[in-house]
Amino acid sequence: MRRRDFILLLAGARGGWPSAVWAQQKAMPVIGFLGGISPGLSASNVAAFRQGLSETGYVEGQNLVIEYRWAEDHYDRLPALAADLVGRKVDVIASSGTPSTLAARRATAAIPIVFMAGGDTVELGLVSSFARPGGKLTGFTIIGAELMPKRLELMSELIPEAKVMALLVNPNNSTTEHVIRDLQEAGRIKGVRLDILKVEAESEFETVFASLVQLHAGALLVSTDSLFFGRREQLVALAARDGVPAIYDLRDFTAVGGLISYGTSLPAVYRQIGIYVGKILEGAKPADLPVQQPTKFELVVNLKTAKALGLTVPPSILARADEVIE
Repeated sequence: MRRRDFILLLAGARGGWPSAVWAQQKAMPVIGFLGGISPGLSASNVAAFRQGLSETGYVEGQNLVIEYRWAEDHYDRLPALAADLVGRKVDVIASSGTPSTLAARRATAAIPIVFMAGGDTVELGLVSSFARPGGKLTGFTIIGAELMPKRLELMSELIPEAKVMALLVNPNNSTTEHVIRDLQEAGRIKGVRLDILKVEAESEFETVFASLVQLHAGALLVSTDSLFFGRREQLVALAARDGVPAIYDLRDFTAVGGLISYGTSLPAVYRQIGIYVGKILEGAKPADLPVQQPTKFELVVNLKTAKALGLTVPPSILARADEVIE
């Protein structure tokens, strides 16, 4: 068959298809990724998200477009960023963090949302239940807020003489009141006084650490928040400078010199988010995809930092540690 005849035949076949079907064959799905921090600090999580997508057959730039929007630690920007993604008619929104998820949910009731949230998603009103989310939302909770009492227990085990501890929170985070309530109760049981330190911006970090000396706090508990995650190197440096033993929610903090962390592996969660987004693109309904919780938590200890602080990590903690940084 001559090339010209083949092209005419192909054109005829195409002309016989319904126009909507042909358009569907040509169009690539578009994902909206709504993040609370900066792209640089989220690089490993975004890579894991793309890996999950690839496991379902979707590769960015080949058969998928991803529109990224970053709030750069400014929660007040999230509603406009979410509205922009909705205006671009993305097929699915992947939201990173509770504030991003709440902003996405307020922006649309029609577009499926796969979230990573740090609080109780049922209590927050995002889903009806973990097993049957209902509606257009599903995803993964890292149980950041619920693990705070466990972190207080770890610090009491590491520094039993610390009868005053401070809790660092962002008052703009929707889980803050829940965290404060649970930790105050845990502190009461342990006989530990808990002082609350509220920070809304990076510019307030210096003032907060100065107040730790005045409070005579023996330890600092850093709550789950994108502001703190995005400024983790600065927080860790301030704690080291002032000799403050601190516990964090993610390994990322101990990897840059933090003393101890206990929480979920974020890359593992973001990989699963990518898989869920891929399933929805293939036709799955968010209402039929259960909200998942992590089944394993990482306890990471930085012995070099412990030595610099003059602390001896008890064997009971070292035996339970998933990773010890020396």
